[in-house]
Amino acid sequence: MQTKEGKKFFCINASKYDPTKHFQVVRPASLLHPKNNAVFFVTEGFLKYWETVLTVEECIVIWPQSCPVPAQLSQKHAVILSKEPRYGFAQFFHENHVTYNAMPKPFHTKDGAIICEGAKIGEGTVIFPGAYVDGDVQIGKNCYIASGVRIVGSVQIGDDCIIRENTVIGSDGLTTRRNEEGAIITIPQFGGVMIENNVQIGANSVVCKGAIDDTVIGSGSRIDNCAFISHNVHMGKNTIVVGEVLMMGSSSTGERAYLSGNAVVRDGVSVGEDAFVGMGSVVTKDVPAGATVKGNPAR
Repeated sequence: MQTKEGKKFFCINASKYDPTKHFQVVRPASLLHPKNNAVFFVTEGFLKYWETVLTVEECIVIWPQSCPVPAQLSQKHAVILSKEPRYGFAQFFHENHVTYNAMPKPFHTKDGAIICEGAKIGEGTVIFPGAYVDGDVQIGKNCYIASGVRIVGSVQIGDDCIIRENTVIGSDGLTTRRNEEGAIITIPQFGGVMIENNVQIGANSVVCKGAIDDTVIGSGSRIDNCAFISHNVHMGKNTIVVGEVLMMGSSSTGERAYLSGNAVVRDGVSVGEDAFVGMGSVVTKDVPAGATVKGNPAR
């Protein structure tokens, strides 16, 4: 598994949690994409992947309190024990006052669109008046960005893509936990959005950035008007998403899936390649490749 350095989002000394460790953590990371100097959380359901953190250096790992801590882990990294590690992850950012809200950047206007410094726009791309393109955005060749579109944060858009009026790409998803008093703690969203070539997204839709890694829309896919694609979604190539579909966080499709209007795919659920989800269905379990499911819950 490859590791790579990422952007620095914050700077917290590990000695705050383990007096024997004296290094800085500057980013979050997932077990699937480990990085040096990062904070991870490991839930009981993902314990089989924990050894990926041994491939990187100087990290903080939030570990389930109910499970023994491997000696290799505590020797190499700082460990925080938590009854519920995802809550521990939220609490880590809350107690260190870490947010990651987009901030205003220097910009210029071009044909009535706001283009922030640092944005890269390919040859032949058309951007209509009233659009906003953030400084970390890369847009490929021959794209069409309609009026009112907002592209925020770290977003990469391939060639020959169309994004219709008033759609938002790169919005924060809603990732939260409650503390012991029931107050809501928001987990900052640090990922981006990767939109591959020849994707079309209709008007008034939202594609949220990933919580840690990117939300991905596969090449050739079509997303209708008024759809909501939440954080960490991975949409396979040539997938069709009809109007008012809701794909919740970390859900996914294989290639050539078809989600009919008003369908809901629950968080973490996968719709297989060539599968068909009927109109208004609520998908609560993985859908096998090639299957057709309908109803609430979808069967």
